[in-house]
Amino acid sequence: MTEFIFKLNTDDAFTVASATEVDLTSKADYNHTFFNLLRPLYRMPSFFQNEALDLWYISLMVYYVDRKVLRSGTFDNWTREVKLYIPVLEVDKWNENKDLLVEMISYLSGDIWDFEFRKRELNEKEAKISRNIAQRYISSKYIPDCFCMLSGGLDSFIGAIDLLKESKNIAFIGHYGGGKGVKPFQDKVASLLKDKFGLQDEQFFNFNATPIGGIEDTTRTRSFMFFMHAIILASCMNKEVDLYIPENGLISLNIPLTNSRLGSSSTRTTHPYYLKMFQELLVKLGVKIKLKNPYQFLTKGEMLLNSKEPDFIKEHYKETMSCSHPDQVRWVKGSFKPKHCGTCLPCTIRRASVLKAFDSDATPYRDIDYENRKANIELRSYKIGLLDYVENDKGLFTIQMSGKIDEEIDKYEDLFKRGMEELATFINTKND
Repeated sequence: MTEFIFKLNTDDAFTVASATEVDLTSKADYNHTFFNLLRPLYRMPSFFQNEALDLWYISLMVYYVDRKVLRSGTFDNWTREVKLYIPVLEVDKWNENKDLLVEMISYLSGDIWDFEFRKRELNEKEAKISRNIAQRYISSKYIPDCFCMLSGGLDSFIGAIDLLKESKNIAFIGHYGGGKGVKPFQDKVASLLKDKFGLQDEQFFNFNATPIGGIEDTTRTRSFMFFMHAIILASCMNKEVDLYIPENGLISLNIPLTNSRLGSSSTRTTHPYYLKMFQELLVKLGVKIKLKNPYQFLTKGEMLLNSKEPDFIKEHYKETMSCSHPDQVRWVKGSFKPKHCGTCLPCTIRRASVLKAFDSDATPYRDIDYENRKANIELRSYKIGLLDYVENDKGLFTIQMSGKIDEEIDKYEDLFKRGMEELATFINTKND
Protein backbone atom coordinates (compact mmCIF):
# COMPACT_ATOMS: atom_id res chain seq x y z
CA MET A 1 0.00 0.00 0.00
CA THR A 2 1.26 3.48 -0.91
CA GLU A 3 0.80 6.10 1.82
CA PHE A 4 0.65 9.91 1.70
CA ILE A 5 0.52 12.52 4.47
CA PHE A 6 -1.08 15.77 3.31
CA LYS A 7 -0.40 19.02 5.14
CA LEU A 8 -2.08 22.45 5.06
CA ASN A 9 -0.45 24.19 8.03
CA THR A 10 3.23 24.96 8.58
CA ASP A 11 2.99 23.83 12.22
CA ASP A 12 1.55 20.40 11.38
CA ALA A 13 3.99 17.95 12.97
CA PHE A 14 2.06 14.78 12.11
CA THR A 15 4.29 12.10 10.63
CA VAL A 16 4.24 8.47 9.50
CA ALA A 17 7.58 6.88 8.68
CA SER A 18 6.34 4.95 5.64
CA ALA A 19 4.38 7.83 4.08
CA THR A 20 5.30 10.50 1.53
CA GLU A 21 4.61 14.04 2.78
CA VAL A 22 2.81 16.48 0.48
CA ASP A 23 2.33 20.18 1.25
CA LEU A 24 -0.77 21.38 -0.58
CA THR A 25 0.17 25.00 0.08
CA SER A 26 3.50 24.62 -1.73
CA LYS A 27 3.87 25.21 -5.47
CA ALA A 28 6.68 22.69 -5.40
CA ASP A 29 4.08 19.98 -4.78
CA TYR A 30 0.86 21.30 -6.31
CA ASN A 31 -0.12 24.14 -8.60
CA HIS A 32 -3.71 25.21 -7.96
CA THR A 33 -5.07 28.64 -8.83
CA PHE A 34 -8.27 28.65 -6.76
CA PHE A 35 -7.14 31.11 -4.07
CA ASN A 36 -5.63 33.45 -6.67
CA LEU A 37 -9.14 34.54 -7.66
CA LEU A 38 -9.66 36.62 -4.55
CA ARG A 39 -11.68 39.41 -6.15
CA PRO A 40 -14.50 37.10 -7.32
CA LEU A 41 -14.53 35.48 -3.88
CA TYR A 42 -15.29 38.82 -2.26
CA ARG A 43 -18.63 38.81 -4.07
CA MET A 44 -19.70 35.78 -2.07
CA PRO A 45 -22.00 36.25 0.94
CA SER A 46 -19.83 34.18 3.28
CA PHE A 47 -16.66 32.13 3.57
CA PHE A 48 -16.73 28.52 2.44
CA GLN A 49 -18.63 26.01 4.51
CA ASN A 50 -16.13 23.98 6.56
CA GLU A 51 -17.34 20.64 5.19
CA ALA A 52 -17.12 21.91 1.59
CA LEU A 53 -13.61 23.26 2.17
CA ASP A 54 -12.58 19.89 3.61
CA LEU A 55 -14.07 18.04 0.67
CA TRP A 56 -12.40 20.38 -1.84
CA TYR A 57 -9.00 19.65 -0.29
CA ILE A 58 -9.79 15.93 -0.26
CA SER A 59 -10.56 16.11 -3.98
CA LEU A 60 -7.16 17.74 -4.59
CA MET A 61 -5.45 15.05 -2.53
CA VAL A 62 -7.23 12.20 -4.33
CA TYR A 63 -6.37 13.75 -7.69
CA TYR A 64 -2.74 14.13 -6.59
CA VAL A 65 -2.51 10.43 -5.82
CA ASP A 66 -4.31 9.60 -9.06
CA ARG A 67 -1.61 11.44 -11.04
CA LYS A 68 1.42 10.38 -8.99
CA VAL A 69 0.90 6.64 -8.49
CA LEU A 70 1.30 4.50 -11.60
CA ARG A 71 -1.16 1.73 -12.35
CA SER A 72 1.51 -0.28 -14.16
CA GLY A 73 3.30 -2.64 -11.83
CA THR A 74 0.26 -3.35 -9.67
CA PHE A 75 -1.04 -6.93 -9.47
CA ASP A 76 -3.44 -6.34 -12.39
CA ASN A 77 -1.74 -3.29 -13.93
CA TRP A 78 -4.71 -1.18 -12.89
CA THR A 79 -5.76 -1.37 -9.22
CA ARG A 80 -3.70 0.66 -6.74
CA GLU A 81 -3.88 0.43 -2.94
CA VAL A 82 -3.42 3.81 -1.27
CA LYS A 83 -3.88 5.37 2.16
CA LEU A 84 -4.20 9.11 2.74
CA TYR A 85 -3.63 10.90 6.06
CA ILE A 86 -5.85 13.96 5.83
CA PRO A 87 -6.20 17.11 7.99
CA VAL A 88 -9.81 18.35 8.20
CA LEU A 89 -11.82 21.02 9.99
CA GLU A 90 -14.77 18.74 10.80
CA VAL A 91 -13.06 15.55 11.90
CA ASP A 92 -16.10 13.97 13.60
CA LYS A 93 -18.23 14.28 10.46
CA TRP A 94 -15.51 12.74 8.34
CA ASN A 95 -15.05 9.80 10.66
CA GLU A 96 -18.82 9.26 10.54
CA ASN A 97 -18.87 9.34 6.72
CA LYS A 98 -15.56 7.67 5.95
CA ASP A 99 -17.10 4.46 4.58
CA LEU A 100 -19.27 6.35 2.10
CA LEU A 101 -16.32 8.45 0.91
CA VAL A 102 -14.21 5.33 0.46
CA GLU A 103 -16.97 3.60 -1.51
CA MET A 104 -17.52 6.64 -3.73
CA ILE A 105 -13.86 7.25 -4.57
CA SER A 106 -13.09 3.55 -5.00
CA TYR A 107 -15.96 3.21 -7.45
CA LEU A 108 -14.86 6.29 -9.37
CA SER A 109 -11.21 5.33 -9.74
CA GLY A 110 -11.27 1.53 -9.55
CA ASP A 111 -8.68 1.53 -6.76
CA ILE A 112 -8.57 0.51 -3.10
CA TRP A 113 -8.57 3.59 -0.85
CA ASP A 114 -8.25 4.23 2.86
CA PHE A 115 -8.44 7.56 4.69
CA GLU A 116 -7.32 8.59 8.16
CA PHE A 117 -8.51 12.00 9.37
CA ARG A 118 -6.99 14.37 11.93
CA LYS A 119 -8.19 17.72 13.29
CA ARG A 120 -6.87 21.03 11.93
CA GLU A 121 -7.73 24.74 12.11
CA LEU A 122 -7.90 27.32 9.31
CA ASN A 123 -4.45 28.15 8.02
CA GLU A 124 -3.19 31.73 7.67
CA LYS A 125 -4.34 32.19 4.07
CA GLU A 126 -7.82 30.80 4.71
CA ALA A 127 -8.30 32.95 7.80
CA LYS A 128 -7.26 36.06 5.86
CA ILE A 129 -9.69 35.31 3.04
CA SER A 130 -12.47 34.73 5.56
CA ARG A 131 -11.83 38.12 7.18
CA ASN A 132 -11.66 39.89 3.82
CA ILE A 133 -14.96 38.40 2.63
CA ALA A 134 -16.66 39.57 5.83
CA GLN A 135 -15.21 43.08 5.49
CA ARG A 136 -15.57 43.64 1.73
CA TYR A 137 -18.75 41.82 0.77
CA ILE A 138 -21.24 44.06 -1.03
CA SER A 139 -24.51 42.64 -2.34
CA SER A 140 -24.18 42.05 -6.07
CA LYS A 141 -26.61 41.22 -8.81
CA TYR A 142 -24.07 38.66 -10.01
CA ILE A 143 -24.54 36.42 -6.99
CA PRO A 144 -25.62 33.29 -8.91
CA ASP A 145 -28.93 31.49 -8.60
CA CYS A 146 -27.27 28.25 -9.69
CA PHE A 147 -23.96 26.83 -10.88
CA CYS A 148 -23.15 24.93 -14.08
CA MET A 149 -20.05 22.97 -15.10
CA LEU A 150 -18.51 24.26 -18.33
CA SER A 151 -15.87 21.90 -19.70
CA GLY A 152 -15.51 23.24 -23.24
CA GLY A 153 -17.30 20.15 -24.55
CA LEU A 154 -20.44 19.95 -26.64
CA ASP A 155 -22.70 18.64 -23.86
CA SER A 156 -21.84 21.44 -21.44
CA PHE A 157 -22.22 23.99 -24.26
CA ILE A 158 -25.75 22.74 -24.92
CA GLY A 159 -26.48 22.65 -21.19
CA ALA A 160 -25.28 26.22 -20.67
CA ILE A 161 -27.39 27.51 -23.56
CA ASP A 162 -30.52 25.73 -22.36
CA LEU A 163 -30.08 27.14 -18.84
CA LEU A 164 -29.41 30.65 -20.13
CA LYS A 165 -32.70 30.60 -22.00
CA GLU A 166 -34.34 30.41 -18.58
CA SER A 167 -32.06 32.64 -16.48
CA LYS A 168 -28.96 34.77 -17.01
CA ASN A 169 -27.89 34.64 -13.36
CA ILE A 170 -25.67 31.54 -13.56
CA ALA A 171 -22.06 30.90 -12.54
CA PHE A 172 -20.05 28.68 -14.89
CA ILE A 173 -17.16 26.61 -13.57
CA GLY A 174 -14.32 25.24 -15.69
CA HIS A 175 -11.04 23.46 -15.07
CA TYR A 176 -7.92 23.02 -17.19
CA GLY A 177 -4.89 20.89 -16.52
CA GLY A 178 -1.23 21.10 -17.43
CA GLY A 179 -1.80 20.55 -21.15
CA LYS A 180 -3.19 23.08 -23.62
CA GLY A 181 -5.71 20.87 -25.35
CA VAL A 182 -8.91 22.02 -23.65
CA LYS A 183 -8.44 25.62 -22.47
CA PRO A 184 -8.68 27.31 -25.91
CA PHE A 185 -12.06 25.62 -26.39
CA GLN A 186 -13.19 26.61 -22.91
CA ASP A 187 -12.23 30.22 -23.61
CA LYS A 188 -14.01 30.16 -26.96
CA VAL A 189 -17.20 28.69 -25.49
CA ALA A 190 -17.21 31.30 -22.72
CA SER A 191 -16.73 34.05 -25.30
CA LEU A 192 -19.62 32.74 -27.40
CA LEU A 193 -21.93 32.63 -24.38
CA LYS A 194 -20.95 36.12 -23.27
CA ASP A 195 -21.66 37.59 -26.70
CA LYS A 196 -24.88 35.67 -27.27
CA PHE A 197 -26.47 36.24 -23.86
CA GLY A 198 -24.83 39.46 -22.67
CA LEU A 199 -23.02 37.83 -19.75
CA GLN A 200 -20.32 39.32 -17.53
CA ASP A 201 -16.76 38.06 -17.10
CA GLU A 202 -17.51 37.64 -13.38
CA GLN A 203 -19.90 34.80 -14.16
CA PHE A 204 -17.10 32.57 -15.44
CA PHE A 205 -14.59 30.80 -13.18
CA ASN A 206 -11.82 28.69 -14.72
CA PHE A 207 -9.35 26.99 -12.43
CA ASN A 208 -6.14 25.04 -12.82
CA ALA A 209 -5.16 22.24 -10.45
CA THR A 210 -2.04 20.32 -11.42
CA PRO A 211 0.00 17.98 -9.20
CA ILE A 212 3.68 18.64 -9.85
CA GLY A 213 5.36 15.67 -11.51
CA GLY A 214 2.16 13.75 -12.26
CA ILE A 215 2.89 10.84 -14.59
CA GLU A 216 -0.25 8.65 -14.55
CA ASP A 217 -2.65 9.61 -17.35
CA THR A 218 -5.81 7.65 -16.52
CA THR A 219 -6.96 10.29 -13.97
CA ARG A 220 -10.42 8.88 -13.28
CA THR A 221 -10.83 11.15 -10.25
CA ARG A 222 -10.43 14.41 -12.16
CA SER A 223 -14.20 14.91 -12.30
CA PHE A 224 -14.44 14.77 -8.49
CA MET A 225 -11.93 17.59 -8.22
CA PHE A 226 -13.63 19.48 -11.09
CA PHE A 227 -17.07 19.32 -9.46
CA MET A 228 -15.67 20.34 -6.07
CA HIS A 229 -14.51 23.70 -7.46
CA ALA A 230 -18.17 24.49 -8.10
CA ILE A 231 -19.40 22.99 -4.83
CA ILE A 232 -16.97 24.95 -2.64
CA LEU A 233 -18.08 28.21 -4.29
CA ALA A 234 -21.74 27.26 -4.05
CA SER A 235 -21.30 26.57 -0.34
CA CYS A 236 -20.81 30.34 0.14
CA MET A 237 -24.42 31.03 -0.83
CA ASN A 238 -25.91 30.08 2.56
CA LYS A 239 -28.87 28.43 0.82
CA GLU A 240 -29.79 25.40 -1.23
CA VAL A 241 -28.14 25.65 -4.65
CA ASP A 242 -28.45 23.54 -7.81
CA LEU A 243 -25.28 22.41 -9.58
CA TYR A 244 -25.91 21.40 -13.18
CA ILE A 245 -23.63 18.78 -14.72
CA PRO A 246 -24.72 18.45 -18.36
CA GLU A 247 -23.80 15.14 -19.98
CA ASN A 248 -25.62 12.84 -22.36
CA GLY A 249 -27.15 9.76 -20.81
CA LEU A 250 -25.35 7.18 -22.93
CA ILE A 251 -21.85 8.27 -22.00
CA SER A 252 -22.86 8.68 -18.35
CA LEU A 253 -23.84 5.01 -18.17
CA ASN A 254 -20.20 4.06 -18.89
CA ILE A 255 -21.37 1.26 -21.19
CA PRO A 256 -18.61 -1.36 -21.75
CA LEU A 257 -18.98 -1.25 -25.53
CA THR A 258 -15.57 -2.80 -26.03
CA ASN A 259 -13.28 -5.01 -23.96
CA SER A 260 -10.77 -2.15 -23.77
CA ARG A 261 -13.30 0.08 -21.99
CA LEU A 262 -14.61 -2.25 -19.32
CA GLY A 263 -15.42 -0.83 -15.91
CA SER A 264 -13.17 1.84 -14.48
CA SER A 265 -10.94 1.98 -17.55
CA SER A 266 -13.58 4.41 -18.82
CA THR A 267 -14.90 7.49 -17.09
CA ARG A 268 -17.66 7.25 -14.48
CA THR A 269 -17.93 11.03 -14.17
CA THR A 270 -21.74 11.24 -14.17
CA HIS A 271 -22.77 7.63 -13.72
CA PRO A 272 -26.08 7.57 -11.76
CA TYR A 273 -24.56 5.34 -9.06
CA TYR A 274 -21.63 7.70 -8.54
CA LEU A 275 -23.80 10.83 -8.48
CA LYS A 276 -26.19 9.12 -6.05
CA MET A 277 -23.31 8.42 -3.64
CA PHE A 278 -21.92 11.93 -4.12
CA GLN A 279 -25.33 13.47 -3.36
CA GLU A 280 -25.73 11.27 -0.28
CA LEU A 281 -22.32 12.38 0.98
CA LEU A 282 -23.21 16.07 0.51
CA VAL A 283 -26.48 15.58 2.39
CA LYS A 284 -24.78 13.81 5.30
CA LEU A 285 -22.17 16.56 5.49
CA GLY A 286 -24.86 19.24 5.47
CA VAL A 287 -23.65 20.80 2.20
CA LYS A 288 -26.82 22.13 0.55
CA ILE A 289 -25.90 21.47 -3.08
CA LYS A 290 -28.18 19.47 -5.38
CA LEU A 291 -26.47 17.69 -8.27
CA LYS A 292 -28.48 17.69 -11.49
CA ASN A 293 -27.92 16.16 -14.91
CA PRO A 294 -30.91 17.32 -16.99
CA TYR A 295 -29.85 15.07 -19.90
CA GLN A 296 -29.65 11.79 -18.03
CA PHE A 297 -32.27 10.22 -20.31
CA LEU A 298 -31.21 11.81 -23.61
CA THR A 299 -28.64 10.68 -26.16
CA LYS A 300 -26.14 13.23 -27.41
CA GLY A 301 -28.00 13.45 -30.71
CA GLU A 302 -31.24 14.09 -28.86
CA MET A 303 -29.54 16.84 -26.87
CA LEU A 304 -28.65 18.55 -30.14
CA LEU A 305 -32.12 18.10 -31.59
CA ASN A 306 -33.83 19.39 -28.43
CA SER A 307 -31.59 22.41 -27.91
CA LYS A 308 -33.40 25.66 -27.18
CA GLU A 309 -31.10 27.52 -29.60
CA PRO A 310 -30.72 25.04 -32.50
CA ASP A 311 -29.40 27.56 -35.05
CA PHE A 312 -26.76 28.87 -32.63
CA ILE A 313 -25.70 25.33 -31.76
CA LYS A 314 -25.47 24.34 -35.42
CA GLU A 315 -23.32 27.37 -36.16
CA HIS A 316 -20.86 26.80 -33.29
CA TYR A 317 -20.83 23.10 -32.27
CA LYS A 318 -17.56 22.60 -34.14
CA GLU A 319 -15.89 25.05 -31.74
CA THR A 320 -16.36 22.69 -28.79
CA MET A 321 -14.01 19.86 -27.74
CA SER A 322 -15.26 16.33 -26.99
CA CYS A 323 -12.06 14.31 -27.53
CA SER A 324 -10.57 12.38 -24.63
CA HIS A 325 -6.99 13.28 -25.67
CA PRO A 326 -6.91 16.43 -27.88
CA ASP A 327 -3.24 17.10 -27.02
CA GLN A 328 -2.11 13.98 -28.86
CA VAL A 329 -2.45 15.70 -32.22
CA ARG A 330 0.79 17.50 -31.38
CA TRP A 331 2.58 14.18 -31.72
CA VAL A 332 1.67 14.14 -35.41
CA LYS A 333 4.22 15.73 -37.72
CA GLY A 334 3.13 19.18 -38.85
CA SER A 335 0.35 19.44 -36.24
CA PHE A 336 0.44 22.01 -33.44
CA LYS A 337 -3.09 22.94 -32.42
CA PRO A 338 -5.29 20.61 -30.35
CA LYS A 339 -7.75 18.68 -32.46
CA HIS A 340 -10.30 15.89 -32.15
CA CYS A 341 -8.74 12.51 -32.88
CA GLY A 342 -12.03 11.37 -34.39
CA THR A 343 -11.71 7.76 -33.24
CA CYS A 344 -11.87 7.54 -29.42
CA LEU A 345 -15.26 6.65 -27.95
CA PRO A 346 -16.18 10.26 -26.99
CA CYS A 347 -15.30 11.40 -30.52
CA THR A 348 -17.26 8.51 -32.01
CA ILE A 349 -20.35 9.28 -29.93
CA ARG A 350 -20.00 12.96 -30.87
CA ARG A 351 -19.79 12.12 -34.59
CA ALA A 352 -22.84 9.87 -34.33
CA SER A 353 -24.82 12.63 -32.60
CA VAL A 354 -23.90 15.34 -35.09
CA LEU A 355 -24.78 13.02 -37.96
CA LYS A 356 -28.17 12.37 -36.36
CA ALA A 357 -28.90 16.05 -35.79
CA PHE A 358 -27.34 17.76 -38.82
CA ASP A 359 -26.72 15.00 -41.43
CA SER A 360 -23.11 16.17 -41.82
CA ASP A 361 -20.25 17.14 -39.51
CA ALA A 362 -17.97 20.18 -40.02
CA THR A 363 -15.76 19.36 -37.00
CA PRO A 364 -12.08 18.90 -37.97
CA TYR A 365 -10.93 15.35 -37.07
CA ARG A 366 -7.42 13.95 -37.31
CA ASP A 367 -8.60 10.54 -38.59
CA ILE A 368 -12.07 10.58 -40.11
CA ASP A 369 -11.96 7.03 -41.48
CA TYR A 370 -10.26 5.12 -38.63
CA GLU A 371 -7.22 4.51 -40.83
CA ASN A 372 -4.62 4.54 -38.05
CA ARG A 373 -3.84 1.00 -36.90
CA LYS A 374 -4.97 1.61 -33.32
CA ALA A 375 -8.08 3.45 -34.54
CA ASN A 376 -8.94 0.61 -36.89
CA ILE A 377 -8.73 -1.87 -34.02
CA GLU A 378 -11.06 0.38 -32.03
CA LEU A 379 -13.50 0.55 -34.95
CA ARG A 380 -13.59 -3.24 -35.16
CA SER A 381 -14.22 -3.51 -31.44
CA TYR A 382 -17.05 -0.97 -31.70
CA LYS A 383 -18.61 -3.11 -34.42
CA ILE A 384 -18.21 -6.26 -32.37
CA GLY A 385 -19.87 -4.52 -29.44
CA LEU A 386 -22.77 -3.36 -31.61
CA LEU A 387 -23.13 -6.83 -33.15
CA ASP A 388 -23.23 -8.38 -29.68
CA TYR A 389 -25.89 -5.86 -28.66
CA VAL A 390 -28.07 -6.70 -31.69
CA GLU A 391 -27.70 -10.47 -31.45
CA ASN A 392 -28.04 -10.90 -27.69
CA ASP A 393 -30.32 -8.03 -26.64
CA LYS A 394 -28.56 -7.62 -23.28
CA GLY A 395 -29.73 -4.07 -22.56
CA LEU A 396 -30.90 -4.61 -18.99
CA PHE A 397 -27.83 -6.65 -18.10
CA THR A 398 -25.37 -4.33 -19.87
CA ILE A 399 -26.43 -1.10 -18.20
CA GLN A 400 -25.79 -2.69 -14.79
CA MET A 401 -22.22 -3.72 -15.62
CA SER A 402 -20.66 -0.37 -14.74
CA GLY A 403 -22.66 0.32 -11.60
CA LYS A 404 -25.85 -0.46 -9.72
CA ILE A 405 -29.00 1.20 -11.06
CA ASP A 406 -32.07 0.59 -8.92
CA GLU A 407 -34.38 3.42 -10.00
CA GLU A 408 -36.17 4.17 -13.30
CA ILE A 409 -34.58 1.09 -14.84
CA ASP A 410 -37.00 1.07 -17.80
CA LYS A 411 -35.98 4.61 -18.75
CA TYR A 412 -32.29 3.70 -18.59
CA GLU A 413 -32.83 0.61 -20.71
CA ASP A 414 -34.73 2.61 -23.32
CA LEU A 415 -32.01 5.28 -23.32
CA PHE A 416 -29.37 2.61 -23.87
CA LYS A 417 -31.22 1.17 -26.86
CA ARG A 418 -31.68 4.59 -28.49
CA GLY A 419 -28.06 5.45 -27.86
CA MET A 420 -26.80 2.21 -29.40
CA GLU A 421 -29.00 2.74 -32.45
CA GLU A 422 -27.65 6.28 -32.83
CA LEU A 423 -24.11 4.96 -32.58
CA ALA A 424 -24.76 2.11 -35.02
CA THR A 425 -26.11 4.48 -37.69
CA PHE A 426 -22.74 6.23 -37.77
CA ILE A 427 -20.46 3.22 -37.21
CA ASN A 428 -22.08 1.31 -40.08
CA THR A 429 -20.92 4.02 -42.51
CA LYS A 430 -17.28 3.11 -41.76
CA ASN A 431 -15.39 0.15 -43.21
CA ASP A 432 -12.74 -1.61 -41.17
